[in-house]
Amino acid sequence: MPAGLPWPFLRKRSSPQFVSHLLQQKSNFALRMKRNKKLVFTVTNDLNYDQRMIRICSTLADAGYDVTLIGFKRAKSKPIIERPFKQVRLPIVAEQGKAMYFFYWVLLFFYLLVNRFDVMCAIDLDTIMPVYYASKLKRCKRVYDAHEIFTELKEVISRPAVYSMWNWIARHTIHNFPVGYTIGECYADDFKAKWGVEYKVVRNATVLKPFVPVEKTEKYILYQGAVNVGRCFEQLIPAMKYVDAQLIICGDGNFFAQVKEIAEKEQLTHKVIFKGYVPPAQLPEYTKKAWVGITLFEDTSLSNRLSMANRFFDYMHYGVPQLCNKYPEYEKVNAQYEIASLVATLTPEAIADTLNKLLKDDVYYGTLSANCLKAREKYCWQEEAKTLLSVYDAL
Repeated sequence: MPAGLPWPFLRKRSSPQFVSHLLQQKSNFALRMKRNKKLVFTVTNDLNYDQRMIRICSTLADAGYDVTLIGFKRAKSKPIIERPFKQVRLPIVAEQGKAMYFFYWVLLFFYLLVNRFDVMCAIDLDTIMPVYYASKLKRCKRVYDAHEIFTELKEVISRPAVYSMWNWIARHTIHNFPVGYTIGECYADDFKAKWGVEYKVVRNATVLKPFVPVEKTEKYILYQGAVNVGRCFEQLIPAMKYVDAQLIICGDGNFFAQVKEIAEKEQLTHKVIFKGYVPPAQLPEYTKKAWVGITLFEDTSLSNRLSMANRFFDYMHYGVPQLCNKYPEYEKVNAQYEIASLVATLTPEAIADTLNKLLKDDVYYGTLSANCLKAREKYCWQEEAKTLLSVYDAL
């Protein structure tokens, strides 16, 4: 024994507890070294408002990764909101159509090529080509984050030439992205069946925060999210003729003007209130006071039928029962925790009947609301983040 080292000192440091402590420290150090890597994520959305990407990038940055999120700059883009990760906007010549994709892809490809990244992640098919070729040339790892079944979107399958282009891109690239994740089990099953890849599930669940239910003085119905084609406004607005409550619409989109026209045509401007775009920080004020939430999609594409909307979790986290399509992902959650009224028939009459039950049957409503507060403990971002981190840590 070396001079000056008493036996109790050595015995303490050779104990199982001390050895275990050393191994844990070594493991933590190795994990920190792994996470000191540069990750880049590529989107075509507005960087300020893509809630899923903000959650993903913030989680990875908080875990120690060096994260960059890349999008493009439109003429009307507002200044970037500061986040705990780097954000880059690439200037584009055209803002829509094939020219937009061509110029953005070229700029993105060269940006990825001249900057060092350890992992490149493509978000959906509309950024997969530059990520695939840049990662291949630089021999770095690549990941695919599928928010949609892109080849099954209505705007794709309804145009044969467009469908052929995106389907070729999918066939050319997706099987070369063996690592990836998507927003639900149904999407994951579809990717495995079509492309032979086994993707993890990272849902668009809301961050779990302390919440005390508020007193609701007014029974209003809430739709929050993009006001786009295929969200069943053609059936929902006429249904309001048979419902004794207001419908508040928080959002904007490619169908906003048409929805306002429908409300005017049906003489329902006193019942259908348009708030336009509401910043994410202000939206909870509408959500937590709502009586019923709306999550509806037309069954016009496989991507819609197998989807799982962000707003589904937002309503859940504020104890708000909702009206949903009877689609597989919602059925799975409802089988565990009955939090929604599921409709199979999308007619104004069927929608009105379901809304009236939620507005008038206090016992039924109370059961659904209480179940929401149980379900949110499981379906929350804190749980989904564990899967997300496991994907990148394994790389």
